[in-house]
Order: sequence, then structure tokens, then C-alpha cells
Amino acid sequence: MKVGKKQMFKIWFRSFIKQQKFIIQMSKDDFKRKYAGSYLGIAWAFIQPTINLLIFWFVFQFGLKSQPVDDVPFILWLAAAMIPWNFFSEALQSATNAIVETSFLVKKVLFKVEILPMIKIYSSLLIHFFFILFLFALFSIYEYYPDIYYLQIPYYLVCLFVLLLGLSWITSSLVVFLKDIGQLISMLLQFGFWLTPIFYSYTALPEKFEFLIKLNPLYYITEGYRGIFIYHFWFWERPQISIYFWIIALVILFIGRLLFKRLRPHFADVL
Repeated sequence: MKVGKKQMFKIWFRSFIKQQKFIIQMSKDDFKRKYAGSYLGIAWAFIQPTINLLIFWFVFQFGLKSQPVDDVPFILWLAAAMIPWNFFSEALQSATNAIVETSFLVKKVLFKVEILPMIKIYSSLLIHFFFILFLFALFSIYEYYPDIYYLQIPYYLVCLFVLLLGLSWITSSLVVFLKDIGQLISMLLQFGFWLTPIFYSYTALPEKFEFLIKLNPLYYITEGYRGIFIYHFWFWERPQISIYFWIIALVILFIGRLLFKRLRPHFADVL
């Protein structure tokens, strides 16, 4: 009996929804487990990034006397880029160790191991949702109220997710065999933090170096968030950089999926 295309799509869609429900539930459990045993519990997930943001703001605003950027208070300009970076950094470090931390699941034949990094990304996304609301409140205090450009937030979340999933498939599969990958990722993220225009505007650099900053996929994300909250432009108004980002993100996703698939049969032997 042949199954029509419409029926096949329904079966695939139901399977996809069921899988997403499972991943979301696993990410909630992971989120709770991460902060279990501490007095403040999951509150630490929000306290630590907030304190880091306030420390950087205090240092640059009062210590280094940073001025408003494009007539925008420095705290707003900083937060709009730092919050998506925090999500990227936290999610990648967490997802890198997803396989190693849950080795008992890897050894189960029927378990789809490729969703483990995804669970970590979803877990970090829960915190990011809070900080998006934090941005709403912070900008409203300075009388920057929500407008139609805020509709782009889901688009940039998809951008982050695709980039993170590809990278985490690469790093989480490699760290099983090369334990130093975890420390290498931490070091690269430190470099990436300063190579991404979070505390400075890329226009402050000599023009001949601007293209180097734009090669960083996180430039597209951080400037996109600023485009939502501050500069009010749509992502399709930057067609060249948008196409470049998606080429890089999809290539990384393809390489990550291929590498993970190749190394997956050997995980149980090493763990």
C-alpha cells in the first residue's frame, strides 16, 4: 500500500512535534539539575549573567568613561549585543560536553544521541528568553518602547540555533576523543568575545580592518539585535551579510551533521 506525500508529511510532522516535546522536557530537567543543591537554585542562572553585565557596564561607563554610542545610552548599546553573546557562549560550552556528561544515554542503542547537544541549547534558550524580557524592560526604562522591529527576534533566534547546532555537533563529537577540545573552546570564546563588536563599534576600527570583523558570524547576530532594539533596520536590508551568514551557518551545520554521524558508532567504545 503506497503512502501519499500528504500522509508522509503528516507522519513526519507528528514525529517532529513529538521529538520537540521530548527535547523540551529533557531541557527543562537539565536546567533544573544544573542548579540543584544550591540555596538559590535556578536563580543563579539569571543572577550571574546580570551581575556580569552590570560589572562590565560599571567598568566601561564609570571607569573608562564610555560615552553614549550614536546618542544611545551605553548600557543599552552594550546589553543589546552582550545578551545574545552570553547565550551563544553558554550554549556552546554546555553543548560541547553534552555527550560526555550523558554517557549512560549514549550506550542505549535506540536513543537518538544527536539530540543531546540540542537539549543543552534549549536549556540555555530558557535563560535567554528571560534576558530578552530583561531587554524589553531595560529599554522601556529609557523610553525605547517595543515596535514592529521586535518581530525579528524569532529570526535571529533561528540564526543562533542553526549556528550553535552545527558547532555543537562538531565539538561534542570531538571532545569524546580529544578531551582538550573543551578547554580549547573556552579559550576561543574568550578571543571571540573581544573580536565581536560588543564593547566597541566596528566603525571605530580602521576601514581596512572592518571586513575582518564582519567575517565573524556573531557580528551578524549582535548587530542584528542592535538593529532590533536601537537602529531599527530589517535583516533583509543587509542582503550580502545575511547571505554570507547563512552560507557559513549551513556549511557548519552540514559538516557537523556529517562528522557526528561518522563518529557516533565509536562513542560507546571510548566513553
